[in-house]
Order: sequence, then C-alpha cells, then structure tokens
Amino acid sequence: MTALETIGDQYGIYGFSGYGRDNVEFFVIKDFNETLDTKIKNRLDKVTPIRSTRMGPAIRHATFKLMETDAKVKILVLLSDGRPQDHGYGRDRTEKEYAIHDTKQALNEAKREGITPFALTVDRAGHDYLKTMCEDMGYEVVADIEALPSRLPALYRRLTE
Repeated sequence: MTALETIGDQYGIYGFSGYGRDNVEFFVIKDFNETLDTKIKNRLDKVTPIRSTRMGPAIRHATFKLMETDAKVKILVLLSDGRPQDHGYGRDRTEKEYAIHDTKQALNEAKREGITPFALTVDRAGHDYLKTMCEDMGYEVVADIEALPSRLPALYRRLTE
C-alpha cells in the first residue's frame, strides 16, 4: 500500500470468504476512492481467515469494481494461501476440479473486460492447480511468505510495464 500511495496509483484491497454459493462474503479493506489512513490500516490489521476460499464470486465482484474505475491499466492480483475450495464446490471438500475451473472462468471473464489477472500464492503446492487455473495468465508461487513484501514491488512493476 505504501508503494502504491507513493507512486500515486489508484488501488483497492478486498478480502473474501465463503461457505457455499449462497454465503460468499466480500470485505472492503480499502476501496478505490479511499485514501490510505489509520482506519484502513486498522482494517488490514484485522484480516484473519474466516471460512472457505470460494474465489470465483470474489473475482467477479472485484472485476465489477475494477470496471467502474477510470484507470487506464486494470490489474487484478489474487493473493491466496491455497487452492480454491468451498462447501458445494463439488461433491465434497476434497474435490478440486469444479473450484479450479470456476476460478479459471472468473479470471477469463476479467480478461475479457480488459483486466489483467495475476494469481499469487504462498502455497508451496500452488503449481499443481495454478498451471490449470491460470493456463494463459500470469501466476507465481512465493514459497516463503517472508519474501512476499519484497516480491510485490517487482511483480507490480512487471505487470504495469
């Protein structure tokens, strides 16, 4: 956030959680029209895992929010600690195919709207599902979560070039 504030780029930060298709929550940490302040930093500090990782609806909602901005370059960075999964994302919680393909579909929908999607995970097993989920899109696995803060500026630079 500090780097984006320094260069003056417009951005939003959102979180999500799910428990079935009828119970997906989308949390505003920082909306596009908000200025970074103590209130927003406090929101970020309070982020904790809640339930499941139903990515598709969250990506679709973030895509809608990006489409409402007047930014010339629109990038959707999906930062996750694991694969998409949720109650009802298949026959049971161990089934991976539907969740991966729904997420891939949502990312493709964002691309069709002129948005550049990029998935970033700290899940060391991320290559297993990201190569399918992000077939023709960018993704990266950051195996060491401690390296994430130093990795983000270089990634952002690459995505905006």
